[in-house]
Amino acid sequence: MSASDTSDIGRHMERLAAEGVDVVRVVYPDLIGTDRAREVLLDHLPSACEHGLAFCRAVYHTTPQGDVAAVTGGLDAGLPDVTVRPDLSTLAVLPWEPGVAACLGEVTDPATGAPAPESPRDLLRTVLARCAEQGLRPVVGPELEYFLLEPAPGSPTGWRRSPETTGAVYTAGLRADPDNHLLRTLRSLRDLGLGVVTGNHEFDGGQYEINLTHSAALDAADRAFRFKAAVKELARKEGNLATFMAKPFGDAGGSGFHLHLSCNDIEGRNAFDDPAGAYGLSATARHALAGILAHAPALAALANPTVNSYKRFGPDTLAPWLIDWGLDNRSAMVRIPPERGSGARLELRLGDASANPYLLIAGAIAAALLGVQAGEEPPAPLEGYGYDTSRAALLPQTLPAALDALEADTALTDLLGKDFTTSFLAYKRDELERFGRHVTDWEFTEYAYHL
Repeated sequence: MSASDTSDIGRHMERLAAEGVDVVRVVYPDLIGTDRAREVLLDHLPSACEHGLAFCRAVYHTTPQGDVAAVTGGLDAGLPDVTVRPDLSTLAVLPWEPGVAACLGEVTDPATGAPAPESPRDLLRTVLARCAEQGLRPVVGPELEYFLLEPAPGSPTGWRRSPETTGAVYTAGLRADPDNHLLRTLRSLRDLGLGVVTGNHEFDGGQYEINLTHSAALDAADRAFRFKAAVKELARKEGNLATFMAKPFGDAGGSGFHLHLSCNDIEGRNAFDDPAGAYGLSATARHALAGILAHAPALAALANPTVNSYKRFGPDTLAPWLIDWGLDNRSAMVRIPPERGSGARLELRLGDASANPYLLIAGAIAAALLGVQAGEEPPAPLEGYGYDTSRAALLPQTLPAALDALEADTALTDLLGKDFTTSFLAYKRDELERFGRHVTDWEFTEYAYHL
């Protein structure tokens, strides 16, 4: 560690101590976007920065039920370490947890010093470096929905929507949110510095949407990752559960994760705008759009990454399940909002809220970059209401089909990296095997009495 590094750490420690902070939580995303972390007492921060914090690499391969999937480099290698060092540029004091600050962690392989193969944050960096070679700097604005649940002892899941109010889409205030959950959450997220801008109640009971401002892609992914973790923490603090599961209830809609995507050129201008271009879009924007459409089946594996994700699809769901695009058309997979000039952008509506922000953003940008490199034009835009299979191809309708599409899309997987792709596919196929062996409530209800 250099003298300048030591001095920088010292300044951070002095500032944190002055704000009453004595613990730093070092956080990083796993493959599914869950936050993994360790608490570091402030006096030990210099050691954590110099030597790093040791974690078992198999944390990337650990399932939500606590099993370890058989992914290369984990169990087969004797459960080796990864090293996580605090990224002090991301330090932020937690408004709801006195004495605690949090920062993101940089994950490396101690044997090589290189980024860990499964690190989602570094995967995005790799894709962005390829974009920079083309003179493009992606800009992303994330929009996420989630359900707030409260305890419901005796119910099948133990939780119910909070509140159960329906038909209150695009509302705010006590009518749809009698406990003021949204106001408290927005203020806490603002104080954490996550760049939240608006929030509202969504279509279904207990469903909310919060939008984040646009920024450079890595920063946007960092903020979306921290946003999801913070919303879940704030709900648990009050004894509730916030879930970004794609479709937690059969009688309600799903939760989306929409991305507004544009690119700046090397001079900082929006490379997607061209008043003289078709639809007011530049050739770069149209080629990027064509790339997203061409690689959409593979992209679904990253945008819709769970068994549950595909239960969100279907006619009249406002969840895209066809490969199409439209001008200000919310029934299309890719919507082109009406703004042009500095606001020219694509809105990818494919993702659901369970997606790992880093992987969704990396996949979308990788597909767009492949489109720019291929230089092809998109088909004609969707006219009118969508969901017509005679007018557009179907996306994968199950997770196995999406994983197969990802594996088959060698252009995309070459850009994402073979090591990452191999690990992701192995982890997700283990999930499918476990789901296939599980006896569901539906099966018992359907079969037990009559058979």
